[in-house]
Amino acid sequence: MEEREFVSSNFIIEAIEEDLKNQRFQNRVHTRFPPEPNGYLHIGHSKAICINFLTAQKYGGSTNLRFDDTNPSKEDTEYVDAIQEDIRWLGFNWDGMYYASDYFGQVYDLAVKLIKLGKAYICELSAEQMREYRGTLKQPGKNSPYRERSIEDNLDLFTRMKQGEFEEGSMVLRAKIDMASGNLNLRDPIIYRIMKAHHHRTGDEWCIYPMYDFAHPLSDSIEDITHSLCSLEFEDHRPLYDWFINTLGMECKSRQIEFARLNITHTMMSKRKLLQLVQENFVTGWDDPRMPTLCGLRRRGYTPESIIDFCDRIGVAKTYSVVDVAMLEHCIREDLNAKAARTMAVLRPLKVIISNYPEGKSEQIELENNPEKPEMGTRKVTFSREVYIEQDDFCEQPPNRKYFRLAPDMEVRLKSAYIVKCTGFKKDEEGNVIEVYCTYDEGSFGGSAPDGRKVKGTLHWVDVATAVDCEVRLYEYLFTDPDPGAADDWQAILNPNSLVVIENAKIEPELSVCDVGEKFQFMRNGYFCMDQDSALGKPVFNQTVGLKDTWAKVSIQEAKTDGA
Repeated sequence: MEEREFVSSNFIIEAIEEDLKNQRFQNRVHTRFPPEPNGYLHIGHSKAICINFLTAQKYGGSTNLRFDDTNPSKEDTEYVDAIQEDIRWLGFNWDGMYYASDYFGQVYDLAVKLIKLGKAYICELSAEQMREYRGTLKQPGKNSPYRERSIEDNLDLFTRMKQGEFEEGSMVLRAKIDMASGNLNLRDPIIYRIMKAHHHRTGDEWCIYPMYDFAHPLSDSIEDITHSLCSLEFEDHRPLYDWFINTLGMECKSRQIEFARLNITHTMMSKRKLLQLVQENFVTGWDDPRMPTLCGLRRRGYTPESIIDFCDRIGVAKTYSVVDVAMLEHCIREDLNAKAARTMAVLRPLKVIISNYPEGKSEQIELENNPEKPEMGTRKVTFSREVYIEQDDFCEQPPNRKYFRLAPDMEVRLKSAYIVKCTGFKKDEEGNVIEVYCTYDEGSFGGSAPDGRKVKGTLHWVDVATAVDCEVRLYEYLFTDPDPGAADDWQAILNPNSLVVIENAKIEPELSVCDVGEKFQFMRNGYFCMDQDSALGKPVFNQTVGLKDTWAKVSIQEAKTDGA
C-alpha cells in the first residue's frame, strides 16, 4: 500500500515536535499498538492503529506490536493471529512484535522492588471491602488495615502468592500511594492478583498476573517507547503511569498522550458485547459482514484504503464525539467508484420478452468496465429476445408523471442495447406480474432513437439465456438505535432486517468465476463483493454499500451554508 500520513497537524504532532525540539528522546519517535488478545479488532481500533503507525512513519520512527496478555482467562492465540492479519491487511507492518508476558519476570522483580521501597503491600481486604475503603469522588478513601505491614512480611507473602499457596481473591498486591488523592486511580491500586488460569504462552508457569495499569507503563519503558499514544479513557490513569515509571527509576520515561476514541453511529464498539453477539448466535461469527470488526468489514467488501481515508478525515481530537456512519460509507463509495468494475445484476428478476426480436438471434454488446478508468477496458455481454429486469422497474399503473421506468405503452432504454416499449404483461394466479411483453426499435441500438425522440428511463438487464443464478446478501445496520452502546437492552434494538438473502438473483456469466473478495458495482444497485461461501455454480455476493450517498449531500449542503 502507498505510504500515508496525517496531513494536518494535531496536538499529538505538536507534542512530539516539542519533544524533538527539546531533545527529550534523542530525536527518536517510537510508538506501540498494544491490543489485548481477547477478541477481534474492530473499526474503532483502526484509528489507534493509524495514529500509532502513521505518526511514527511521519518521523522515520518505529512502531511495536505488543499483545497485552495479562488476563489469561479471556485470551487466546486465535485472537493473536487474527489481530496480526488485520493489521497487515490495513497495510501496516510492525518493527517488533512483543507480548506483555515477555516481561513477566522483569515486572515481578519490579514489584518486589516496590515492596522493598516501601511502596507496595499485600492486602487481604475482600473486593467489596476494598470498594468501601476506596471512598468516592467527594470523600477520601481509608487506609487498608494491612497497609503498614512490614517489608519483610510483604516480601514473604508475595513470594508465597507466586508459589501458589493462596486461593484466588484471598489477597492482592497494592501500590502504596495516597488514599486521599482526588484521582481515584492513585488510591492504592491493585498491581498483582492471583489467577490460576492457563496462559496461552506461559502455560501454568505463573499463578499471579500483573494488572494492566502496572504492566503497561513498565512494558513501554522496557521497549524504549517514547510516546504511548492511547485513547482518552486513560487520561485519568496518566498520573499512575508516570508514578510507576518515576518511582521505579525506569531508564526510559515514556510519555503518554491521549486522544478521543472513535465512536460511530449505529455501531457497537464494546468488545464484550460483540463477543456476546457471536456466542449467542445473533451473528454468524466475528467476520459476519454486519459486524464492525475489521474481518467483518473486509468480508463485506471494505478496502484498507477506505478505512485509512476515513480515519484521516475524522482527524485526531481531544474531546468525545460521534461520527456519522454515512461518512465511512462515503469513503468506501469513493474508493470503489474508482476501482470497481461495473456489471449488470438483476436482484429480483422479472422476465421481459421482446416479441418482435428474431427468435434464435443473439448479439454481443460491448460495455465499459469502468467509465472512471478507461484503462480497465471493456467486456461483451449477450443480448437476445428474453432479458431480465428488476421487478421494481415495472409498474402496472405508474404512480405519477415522473415515473420513467417500464409500464404499459411506455418506452425505456435497455442499457447500451435498444429502446423497448411495453405492449402487455402476464400475471400468476396470485396476481403477481411474472412476464412483460415489449417490442423493440431496431434502429435504436445503443439507446438513440433514429427519429430523435427522447426516452428518459434507462434500465439495466441480464440476458435470460446466459444469466447465472446467484445468492445476494443485502445488509442494513445491525442496530436500529444510532447509539447502541448507550441502550439498556441492546438486544431489543437489534435490526430484524439487518440481513436479507435473495437466493435467485441473475448475474452476467463472467461473475460466476471471479475471486473471493473481488469487488463490483452492480449498476443501479450498489457495490458488492464475492463472499467466501461461494461454491462452483452458486456464487454468493455481499452488498458492501448502496449507491445513494447521504454524506456527500450533507457535506455539499454544509459547504453551501458555510459559504453563504
